[in-house]
Amino acid sequence: MEQPLIFCIDDDEQVLRAIVRDLKSQYRKDYKIISTTTVNEALDSLLELKNKGETIAMFISDQRMPVMEGVDFLEKAMQFYPEARRVLLTAYSDTDAAIKAINSVQLDYYLVKPWGPPEEKLYPVIDELLDDWQHIYHPDFRGIKVVGYQFSQQSHAVKDFLAGNLIPYQWLDIQTTSDANRLLELNNLSQKELPVVFFEDGSYLVTPTIMEIAGKVGLNPHVKHDVYDVVIIGAGPAGLAAGVYGASEGLKTLLIERRAPGGQAGTSSRIENYLGFPTGLSGAELTRRAIAQATRLGTEFITPQSVKDIQQKDGYNKIILEDDSVINTRSVIITTGVDYRKLETQGVDQFTGAGIYYGAAMTEATACKDKEVYIVGGGNSAGQAAMYLSKFAKTVYILIRKDDLSSTMSAYLIEQIRGTGNIKIRPRTEIAEAIGTDKLEKLVIKNVETGETCTEPADALYIFIGARPFTDWIALNIIKDEKGFIETGRELKKYDAFGKIWKQQRDPYLLETSCPGIFAAGDVRASAMNRVAAAVGEGSMAISFVHKYLAEVK
Repeated sequence: MEQPLIFCIDDDEQVLRAIVRDLKSQYRKDYKIISTTTVNEALDSLLELKNKGETIAMFISDQRMPVMEGVDFLEKAMQFYPEARRVLLTAYSDTDAAIKAINSVQLDYYLVKPWGPPEEKLYPVIDELLDDWQHIYHPDFRGIKVVGYQFSQQSHAVKDFLAGNLIPYQWLDIQTTSDANRLLELNNLSQKELPVVFFEDGSYLVTPTIMEIAGKVGLNPHVKHDVYDVVIIGAGPAGLAAGVYGASEGLKTLLIERRAPGGQAGTSSRIENYLGFPTGLSGAELTRRAIAQATRLGTEFITPQSVKDIQQKDGYNKIILEDDSVINTRSVIITTGVDYRKLETQGVDQFTGAGIYYGAAMTEATACKDKEVYIVGGGNSAGQAAMYLSKFAKTVYILIRKDDLSSTMSAYLIEQIRGTGNIKIRPRTEIAEAIGTDKLEKLVIKNVETGETCTEPADALYIFIGARPFTDWIALNIIKDEKGFIETGRELKKYDAFGKIWKQQRDPYLLETSCPGIFAAGDVRASAMNRVAAAVGEGSMAISFVHKYLAEVK
């Protein structure tokens, strides 16, 4: 934990050196002593320290200073650190001013100069004040702070990006958190400029783009090589596994992710059927471990960055990024996974990010405390979200079109849901309309058999329906099935276009697409098994086929 600060100001350098010397002699083990001789510098420092999340335990200010009297300075300092103890240094002739300051700035003590010997006149006073402060002290969060509205699409996008990239942050709701308003006021910002992201170095960004945040936190570095052996597009379980095996086997490996690593699995609150973790683990923890492993072995990451095209020429592949920069690679593995299918229902688009969310159960769960929460979907992701949200919400309703969950959800999750009192299954139902003003307030729920509807209060809706492959961006001659999933291996032969595209003497490898040297793995691949372990297996298997392909083209 960072040491709390004792902040000293006195325009007399000799007096300032003396007080700092005595304070360091006694308190340097537990407190950091900082000092300045000018009021303007002090006020600038206070703003920077507050934005950084530093803690000030005590102010010690001289009363007679040319720009501003000590009492006035302490009054301004209270705006930044209202709980810090305030001590005034005075000459004997100024004791009247000090006594008046006890009321005007809630002065805790005034010291008459000189204060020697410190063992008798300084340390007992400071000890008592610091001990009193410690009893009410709660350390500030050190790291990124996001100030915004709870039901704001822009605020949700920022939180979702940070959470997805495993970057710790503190959420400060402007409507419920006094610290949020104080940060805005101290930095002369208005609520119209939200969201605002404050960083650990004291700087901040107003209504930032995701790319601006990524650059500030050190993501999205420049590529290091002119040509890579393999570029992996998508950092879900399949892509992360390919990154681990590619780098560990000596390939120059680059992993590109458009949003956040982990894919749909990364947002899961609890994965309990993954081999080797008998008590389960969160998707975020699995992702964190995989990233650490891949990075240690030498995989390079670029995120958030979208690929908009792949071009093949002279045995090389050119990856065209959204900013038109080009990456050259000898082979490609597409592991872009799937997105949740959009719910095409009246009102849903209007409140997406403002009470309605696709996935994101962990990001917004704390806002659901004692609320009525709905989940649409009957798969494992929906079940895991329901179990997690049940820890916060008053009631969690799972809406499914079928009679029960048995055909879509793992048995272990069904049993857990049955044993959780505040989770209710609503079979044969769907959302007919989402209603609200600035945020979701009600849902119109329809019985799919009778057509009857009812309108019920709703604080949040989480959508986990279907799987739509993220392949719209692919313009190359890569054959996809009617749903947009990428075909690979022997399945390609059933397509008439295959013979026109494939000109190799050999058949495609098991995970190879209709374009030689471009592979697909995980949920984005047609006929893939939608399980984390299967995706990890395919990602590692794809690297073995990359080796075979590279041996051909050397």
